[in-house]
Amino acid sequence: MKSIKVAWKNGSEAGRVEIWSGSLVDCRVVAGGGIAEGDCWRDQGEGALALLLDVALLPASGKGKTLVSIADCPNPFSFFAEDVHAAYPIYIPDYEVAVTTADDPRSYEEISIDIGQRGLRTNLQKLAEEPEESFEAASAATKDQPCPIWQGVSRDTRIFESQVRGRPSNNFWNPPAGGSALQWDWVQPRRHSKEAGLSESDGQPVRYYYMVGRGMGCTDGIVRKLEDDALPILHTTITDDEIVYTAVSFVSYEVRSLVPGNVDGTHYLLADGDGFGHMFTESQTRERENLLQGEKIAPETTVYYCRITATNTGSVPRYAWFKNLIPNTGAIPYSFDGIDGFSQYGDDRVFCVSKLNGRPLYAEETAELVMPGEEAIFEFYLPHEPVPRERALNLIGQSFETRHTECRAFWEGKLSVGAQIRLPEPRIEQMLRAGLLHTDLIFYGKEPEGTLVPAIGIYTAIGSESSPIIQFMNVMGWSDTAKRGLRFFLDKQHENGFIQNFGGYMLETGAALWCIGEYYRYTRDADWIREIKPRLIQAYAFLMDWRKRNETESLRGRGYGMLEGKTADPEDPFHSFMLSGYAYLGLSRLAEMMGDIEAELSEQIRVNANGLKRDIRVAFDEAVARSPVVPIGDGTWVPSAPPWSEYRGPLSLYAEGGNWYTHGSFLSRDSILGPMHLLFHEVIDPRERAADYLVQYHNELMYTRNVAFSQPYYSMHPWAHLKRGEVKAFLKAYYNTFAGLADRETYTFWEHYYQVSPHKTHEEGWFLMQTRWMLYMEEGSTLRLLPGIPRKWLEQGKRIELQDVHSYFGSFTLRVTSEVGRLSASIDCSPERGPATVLLRLPHPDGKRAIRLSGGGAYLPEEESVRLDNFGGHAEIELHFE
Repeated sequence: MKSIKVAWKNGSEAGRVEIWSGSLVDCRVVAGGGIAEGDCWRDQGEGALALLLDVALLPASGKGKTLVSIADCPNPFSFFAEDVHAAYPIYIPDYEVAVTTADDPRSYEEISIDIGQRGLRTNLQKLAEEPEESFEAASAATKDQPCPIWQGVSRDTRIFESQVRGRPSNNFWNPPAGGSALQWDWVQPRRHSKEAGLSESDGQPVRYYYMVGRGMGCTDGIVRKLEDDALPILHTTITDDEIVYTAVSFVSYEVRSLVPGNVDGTHYLLADGDGFGHMFTESQTRERENLLQGEKIAPETTVYYCRITATNTGSVPRYAWFKNLIPNTGAIPYSFDGIDGFSQYGDDRVFCVSKLNGRPLYAEETAELVMPGEEAIFEFYLPHEPVPRERALNLIGQSFETRHTECRAFWEGKLSVGAQIRLPEPRIEQMLRAGLLHTDLIFYGKEPEGTLVPAIGIYTAIGSESSPIIQFMNVMGWSDTAKRGLRFFLDKQHENGFIQNFGGYMLETGAALWCIGEYYRYTRDADWIREIKPRLIQAYAFLMDWRKRNETESLRGRGYGMLEGKTADPEDPFHSFMLSGYAYLGLSRLAEMMGDIEAELSEQIRVNANGLKRDIRVAFDEAVARSPVVPIGDGTWVPSAPPWSEYRGPLSLYAEGGNWYTHGSFLSRDSILGPMHLLFHEVIDPRERAADYLVQYHNELMYTRNVAFSQPYYSMHPWAHLKRGEVKAFLKAYYNTFAGLADRETYTFWEHYYQVSPHKTHEEGWFLMQTRWMLYMEEGSTLRLLPGIPRKWLEQGKRIELQDVHSYFGSFTLRVTSEVGRLSASIDCSPERGPATVLLRLPHPDGKRAIRLSGGGAYLPEEESVRLDNFGGHAEIELHFE
């Protein structure tokens, strides 16, 4: 038995007490005017009211905790009976109510005063008083997680993964016969998600191991970087005392030059099948089988080119060591031909050609004496699959310099097209450029036109996870590539309108419609929308049928009108807020697109979308009332919410028991698949009270350094922080997320913090989009510029330039410079559909307020911004400071 007092500042007119996993023994009014009968009460006076509840607790079990709900009143809420303590009362100032033990004599007002005098602060309040976050601070506090790198030629699934010794290998198949992969440098051919196999190994994966230098020692001495800090050409430096080994590696073709016209790519259905988690309808399966049967033996393949130069930096001769490539550390039989420098499985299956100082490598292991200031050069060219001897003779004759030059030009050419972004923080600028190429590298399909698979790391495309990648391509003006990626979801659409490509996920229909809607906002490509309208309407009808089967009285209060189904990896077939939120967002964008094409249909879709939004919100509010309030750092308690409407509270608090640990965290379902998505899905306004609660308790319970656990880019709170004007909170999340998840040298992202799934472009895509939001966001007819940049970006002499970046208002260019006592900006927007208002944030690096504005507009000192109403397409402004 537990006796509990519920004290209001001003009594609720009436209400009811519900007990979950326990029972109510007695309910009586102990302060104020009112009466209680059974589990109900009525307040008959004015002022304070207090109820005394005697609650019988059930013995602790895995079936749940005793939950007390104060229901049928203006501010319903719930709490765990076991959480009630007099020293730390459940104090909810927004509801003007407190819950304490029955023997606590204090009123609500007295509890409020006592807690206020403690001087407590929430995590977000503390964060607001800290200096702005930086990469340097974030990297010192988070994991340094080097990641394997992927290289290829774009559009072609014949890629290569590589890593250097002592770094994570992502090796999930059996370790090599010679011991741990961490003893070696290695490179591995892949077919997207699949490690390439061999007939000589019964189809099992092959990984090629090699070594330079004296071996594993007490020092590391390894540094990696991308060429020009962005191109998928890897430079690796290994310092072995006075011998310095510098390696350059990239992927090109065996015979053809790597130029755009020579890239043919992989058919999207073949590439889709090479992606982990793919799903096909029967007709798609038959089509893919036909493609496989009709696929001819390629006349050439992709090749991993690597040159390693050993330089003697000392004053006396020193030896340099090289060990040639061996498959699976010798677990697969092979032979080495020291005359031609060939490594082969048979007379006509050469898997590698190698050279030393320009001549065929004569031995698998060598020690070359290098004079001071001189070099020894080891090269190997690894074809994606073994080639006949005749082709190997041609391959060893290839010029590394020529291949390197053309590879560099190929990737530079991609970056030269479209928008250009120049930032005062080189790492961020480099990550934007590298990220764009990382995503393009695994956008698979035939060239020069046709459907592309917007793949995400080892996985095939997913309507939700591919979206940020596609949208950033729109940002950069790569609209054709974005459209070809969107076409994939329409080509894979089921006959009934359902869009489902991956692992049983049920959210892709809504997510794909949303992403198509975002494409339309960027491009206003009405002709394409008219072309694909039948497929869009099929998807709409499918969602409406899905919704209709959930409009049953039995679901009142538990997901009426929402969609049920598996949202992500966990097998949770419930009415999740994330699933229905994506459906609403997709329908909302569909109504918007149809508004310019068919007004009557648009209105019908809008009405149905708003009906879904209403049902989601009703279910959310009801779920919040049933969910336990939770404590935050300032001594107050706030309401919480479950990830789906059927449960009471966050799963990780076990109100109804269960086993919810998954993907490296107890919090995964709550924090990355939970109700926070409703802010991004435009169901909950980011500035309303419910958003306050979500942001607060997520930060305190479910984030560290304002970053979600496990797969953090699934959490949309950074977007919410920017919408709410919480710049420091955004920057805390922004820097700490990528500092611990992305390789700090090559900028490649892991999927999870426990080092699984490399080259995860979904995570990289959200990093790219977070940077885009930091630089600009749209709100109605207003373009917000630089809403989340760090102050240090406007220090003396620094410059920001966004050239021809794309927004909902068309393309625009922004240039900002910082000079002594002055911040200057020029803005040019597309005249066709520019914004009505521009809000330009220019935070002084020292927090100063401007003393004068020139160039027009109004200066808003509290927002550190200039507001330009009736914007005509061009403006030049200056802020002057003392």
